[in-house]
Amino acid sequence: MVKAHRDCFNVSVAEKVRWFKSATWDGELGWRSKLALKELMEASLQEEIGRQLGGVERYQRAEQRTDQRNGYYRRSLDTPCGPIPDLRVPRSRRGTYQPQAFDRYQRRMPVIDEMILDIFLAGVSTRRLGAILEQLTDTAVSAATVSRVSKVLDGAVQAYHQRPLQDKYLYLILDGISLRSKGANGAKKVLVLTAFGITAEGRRELIDFRQSRGESEAEWTRFLENLRQRGLLGLRLRLVTSDGAPGLIAALDMVYPYLPRQRCWVHKLRNVSNKLRKAHRQACLREAQGIYLAATRRQAQHRFQAWKAHWEDLEPQAVACLAADIDDLLVFLELPEAHRAKVRTTNAIERSFREVRRRTNPMSCFNNPSSIDRVLFAVFAHLNLNWEKRPIPALTQDT
Repeated sequence: MVKAHRDCFNVSVAEKVRWFKSATWDGELGWRSKLALKELMEASLQEEIGRQLGGVERYQRAEQRTDQRNGYYRRSLDTPCGPIPDLRVPRSRRGTYQPQAFDRYQRRMPVIDEMILDIFLAGVSTRRLGAILEQLTDTAVSAATVSRVSKVLDGAVQAYHQRPLQDKYLYLILDGISLRSKGANGAKKVLVLTAFGITAEGRRELIDFRQSRGESEAEWTRFLENLRQRGLLGLRLRLVTSDGAPGLIAALDMVYPYLPRQRCWVHKLRNVSNKLRKAHRQACLREAQGIYLAATRRQAQHRFQAWKAHWEDLEPQAVACLAADIDDLLVFLELPEAHRAKVRTTNAIERSFREVRRRTNPMSCFNNPSSIDRVLFAVFAHLNLNWEKRPIPALTQDT
């Protein structure tokens, strides 16, 4: 092993890289790999400074020499094989030489920061990320370091919010999630408006999200109008599913006035449940669920009338709550049967929110709006990437 390390000084950098890969994948990923990488880097730095100083060997005089070597300085550097202490970095007398592999005061190789971002985008929290990276590379990374590195996502977040949209969605699901962020007067609630789409090929996508002050008509209108201006005209949309928020309903009337709309059954049955006495809750809700499981709209209407006749005297408020929106609750029954379960509720977007909650629960609240955007973008980008090759089977047929 030692002889092999010495031999690496006498071959090209490309040969050293190939040799190093074979050494690291030979099952010896401990101190031998660190030693190999250290010697590889030091040899490469020697070649590099030689080229920058005119392509001459050490102690050789030449007219094309632009600077002179001036010994070494020692530093540590975090690498994929772990921290390398006492790395000898050559320097030049006039300071013209600067290593290309890392900046002057950089503590980590760029590949480490790339690993941090990759793990962060995979949905791992900042605190857990440090522990995972330490196990992988023997490099300790604090949550503060992860936060600093993740700030490079700000440009990606902005590009995500501004990218042109294709008018390719058959179904659009809209909902909001409430998060907490630090403010000048303590923690405050921040609502995030979110759009989720399903294409004709069954591909799911979290289209966009925006922070807002609430679910007013003005906030939802701005969000939807932005989607429309970027290309989501709704020409192929068959259905828009949402909860019963009045601001959202009014905004849809303004931006997409002619699209069929479906009220979410989960939200509606939750409202009905709140109006039921405990003794009747289970039986009444089970019977109400039979309405949306009907094969046709006509059958669903018959089941609703039977449910209403059964419970109207016992639970008049609950029956009135469901009856007020029954027509909007049955719109999905006009769609192909294989599609109905995916669009009769906002569950698809709610599951995405659960992943957001998993990331954010360890935090008492976010530090600022930018940190909210970064974490949401990381979670949504990870989900979108997973969904690319996993279309919904029920929608992969000719629609």
